Amino acid sequence: MTISNTSGNDLPVTAPSPKSLILNLLLAADGDPLEASDAVLASSLFGIRENSVRVALVRLGAAGLLASSGRGAYQLGPAAASLADELSSWRSAEVRTIPWTGDWLMVCTAELGRSDRKALRVRDRALALMGMKPLNDALHVRPANLLGGAADTRDRLQRLGLPAQAPVFIARDLDTALDTRARSLWDGQGLTQAYRRTHQRLDAWLARSHDLDAETAARESYLLGNEAIRQLVFDPLLPEPLVDTQARRAFTEAVVAFDRAGHDIWRRLLQHLPARGKPSKDAHDPKRHTTH
Repeated sequence: MTISNTSGNDLPVTAPSPKSLILNLLLAADGDPLEASDAVLASSLFGIRENSVRVALVRLGAAGLLASSGRGAYQLGPAAASLADELSSWRSAEVRTIPWTGDWLMVCTAELGRSDRKALRVRDRALALMGMKPLNDALHVRPANLLGGAADTRDRLQRLGLPAQAPVFIARDLDTALDTRARSLWDGQGLTQAYRRTHQRLDAWLARSHDLDAETAARESYLLGNEAIRQLVFDPLLPEPLVDTQARRAFTEAVVAFDRAGHDIWRRLLQHLPARGKPSKDAHDPKRHTTH
């Protein structure tokens, strides 16, 4: 599925899988249960069949990502709790940064091993969510511009699944060659361009959204908003001079405004869909957070 902006260029956006859409619905629920009928209804807007939704619910439950909260209703399971907390913080990510003095946050993974693929995936996702890059086979690194320094970073990484035995520390006074190598791990110019490009796409879509029918507007706002939120969730929060932090802040503000507009679009749609048969609630708005 693609989204066309006002200039006529196509924006490639992947339709959600049943699993990711269900998790997004639950992340948006702020602790309220999600009824299977609401998941089916929202999924139908993306051409997802009811049977696929039911299968996804069963599989997510078996993985501990969902838990039953009554007949035909679900809430996030224990396996999703820590990740949900991290993903839901995208709006306030900017306040977690401090001015950079040139020091580096480092994680040593030398003693963790790589034979357990599941553990490796969890570890790599945790490090990616914290914006860390491999400096060599044993060390992951990022600028030490996060509030709370090594202690808070260690706590967050462990909540996301990093084993407690992995040392997390601050390094300073790297030699010139190693410091230059560390700075080159990120494409700062590419990140800055991505902030501006997605910002423009969001603004362009909002400018033409009033011309769309309700279901098309709901689908496209979800897809484009989900893509933008994912961009923020996995943003490394680099400092100046590695990226243009003003462009990132402006982009974040644009995503917040787009997300708010998406809420309104989904509320209006769900209020008028005859299959719903009950008043709309913000908790069933799948435009609020993202998972994948």
